[in-house]
Formats: sequence, C-alpha cells, structure tokens
Amino acid sequence: MLSGPSGVGKGSVIAVVRRRHPDVWLSVSVTTRSPRPGETDGVQYHFVSPEEFAAMAERGDLLEHASYAGNSYGTPRAPVQEQLAAGRPALLEIELQGARQVRQSMPEAQLVFLKPPSFEELTRRLKGRGTEAPERVLERLQLAMTEMAAEPEFDVAVVNDDLEHAADRLVELMKIT
Repeated sequence: MLSGPSGVGKGSVIAVVRRRHPDVWLSVSVTTRSPRPGETDGVQYHFVSPEEFAAMAERGDLLEHASYAGNSYGTPRAPVQEQLAAGRPALLEIELQGARQVRQSMPEAQLVFLKPPSFEELTRRLKGRGTEAPERVLERLQLAMTEMAAEPEFDVAVVNDDLEHAADRLVELMKIT
C-alpha cells in the first residue's frame, strides 16, 4: 500500500511502476469527489454519489474508507482479495485514515509512506497543479502536516525527490523482478 500527503506524487510514481511492470495490479478506488479534467470513471477512480458510497460502506464492500478534504474515498474489498488470492502483485493508493484501517484488517500488508523532499517542495507541487482554489490548497497543506507526522506508523518511507528513483524503490519493496 502506498500512502502520503496530497501532491507528493503518488499517482506519478505509480504510473512509472505500472509502465515498467504492467503486471502490477492497481486498485481503483471509489470516491465521491468530482472528476478532474482528463480523469475517466473506472480508470483513475470509480466516481459515485455520496449515497452510493454510504451504501457500499454499510454493506462492507469497502476494505477501507475515509473522508479527506471534503470527499469520501474507499477501496473495494473484493478485487483486492481476488488479486491477493491469485498471488499477483497488488498496489493500493490510500490516505492515512485508510492505511490505519488496512493495518487493522490486514496486518501483513506492507505500508509504504511516500514523502516529499521538503514541505516547501510539497507546497510548490500543490500550488503548481492549478486545479484547486488557494483555500483548498491551504487545507491540503494543513492535512499534509498531520499525515507527515504519522510517518512512523508505516513500515517504510520513500522520498519522492526523483520519480524514477522512487518507482525503483517501490518495485524493490514489492519484490518484483
């Protein structure tokens, strides 16, 4: 599982890993947030209504779920279990609350924390996206401070100071040859 603050580059690192190792299965999370430009339902996320999300959580269809920056996110349980049972390399991109839930329900899971080289660099990356209002960026930066303080809860930390290097490290941790 890969976690880290918003803007640290989780999606970019995962894209490099998947380009090099297409056999790595990536869980597609469910979210109540609106798609960003260029996102496709079922590819980056499964976009659902808050009501649909609540029903999935109540039925136990989600391995983990949490609210983050005003939206809900969750990992569908069945596909993860199917991949693990088949012995395939599986990768989940989740946030801190979700990582804590997975730690409780799957203690054998390896939790990897992706961190920025500095808080200043994280700030630059979030502002550079240009996809959110300044107050939303500030909210994400405040959440990032909390998330970065939780780094000791993870098995391994990887600094994303270079995409290729961070992807190499993640592949190494997944024991992919």
